[in-house]
Amino acid sequence: MVNLELYRVFYTVAKCGSLTRAADELFISQPAVSQAIKQLEGQLGTPLFNRTHRGMELSEHGGKQIFDIVARALGELDEAENKLKEINSTATGTIRISASDTIFSYVVIDKIAEYHEKFPAVKLNLINCITTETLDLLKSNKCDIAFLNLPVDDKDINLSGVIMPLHDTFVANKNYAALAEDVQPLKSMHDYPLLMLDQNTVTRKAIINFSHSIGVHLHPEVECGSLELMIQLAKNGVGIACVPKEYVRRELNDDTLFEIRTEPALPARSIGIAFPKNQPVSYATKEFFKLFNKDE
Repeated sequence: MVNLELYRVFYTVAKCGSLTRAADELFISQPAVSQAIKQLEGQLGTPLFNRTHRGMELSEHGGKQIFDIVARALGELDEAENKLKEINSTATGTIRISASDTIFSYVVIDKIAEYHEKFPAVKLNLINCITTETLDLLKSNKCDIAFLNLPVDDKDINLSGVIMPLHDTFVANKNYAALAEDVQPLKSMHDYPLLMLDQNTVTRKAIINFSHSIGVHLHPEVECGSLELMIQLAKNGVGIACVPKEYVRRELNDDTLFEIRTEPALPARSIGIAFPKNQPVSYATKEFFKLFNKDE
């Protein structure tokens, strides 16, 4: 197959009508232009130009037969390149963002508002689901950027950074305020009605794995599919909720809830950002990602 650059030289010479002017436009030497034309004519088996005192003219049975086709082909290739450049330098299209209801509410919502104001042309498709479901979306390329409760050990995703620490703790309303006056043994928590997230969540698994590692078995009286529901139940005295402290700061500050510290404390976790593995990241998605790193 003929080298595409030979056709580009042919098109430029035909347009300029001169080897010298074509060389100037292509930023190569005149002998290089002449050699490229000879090479193309040799491969196609026909003269493409008539060399006259006025310059280079397309030959009747060679260059004139292919010029329009070559011009269209090069134009379409230039359009394709420009389209990719636009995608890689302009925030357009759709971003599919996946996270849990809690992460959307406490971590991402302000950034979504900021991004929408900056790039109103970008459509945001928000997919709310728990971390295990988000992992499936990432691996099947059904979301462009995901926010995950860590730890997650999965080599089939591209985990790109940590955006927020999480410190799990126990909270309850005034009915249990006395427990907040001193540090309680972690194992004593199973003596009270515990509220915890569903056992299929990364958060619940991390807490249970840690407690089991030190011989403590925490059995919740109520399992919740939503952290917001669990907080509301705790505020209404149903029991002691195990939640990230970062999500209940307002309630702790206004004494709607009280923190019950334990020994040992539950280990810190975090929220991470991930992308599908081995997939190109659009400019629009990169700009959204930057919102979480601009202060670093």
